[in-house]
Amino acid sequence: MGPFFLFFNIIVSLGITLVSGDTGLIQKTCKTTKYYDLCVSSLKSDPTSVNSDTKGLAMIMVGVGMANATATSTFFSSQLLSTTNDTILKKVLKQCSDKYAHAADALQTSVQDFDSELYDYAYMHVMAAADYPNACHNAFRSYPRLIYPKEIARREDGLKHICDVVLDIIDHLGL
Repeated sequence: MGPFFLFFNIIVSLGITLVSGDTGLIQKTCKTTKYYDLCVSSLKSDPTSVNSDTKGLAMIMVGVGMANATATSTFFSSQLLSTTNDTILKKVLKQCSDKYAHAADALQTSVQDFDSELYDYAYMHVMAAADYPNACHNAFRSYPRLIYPKEIARREDGLKHICDVVLDIIDHLGL
């Protein structure tokens, strides 16, 4: 057991400490959010989270939100193509697609705010992204004969929950 073996054991021990410390930051950060499980699973699924600070974790969650909003906008666009000749439904689906695209844009703008450490503006843009699904839901309500599909309600809740996690993380930045 020469000096190399001792040096190797120290390096391995430090590496394990660093990794568990970073995982600890994820758990500590997520404990400050309303949706702990969503936060932890989303962050742990991104390999860059292990080396991220709190701001980086917030930005990863913004990326998750952007992916969700973009996928939902695409979902609405695909529904437009497969819908029959119901012009009212097509109009509402187009509005919803646009609203989720705007949500993705608002989240993209928040990334620039994070980069500039303008957390109040990042907060405002994430709040806007969380609110765009309401406009979609309201578009369906405008036409009583249209039923708000469960799949859309699930996607709406998903984006809102992701945005809530980001907002909760922003609340704790710099503390």
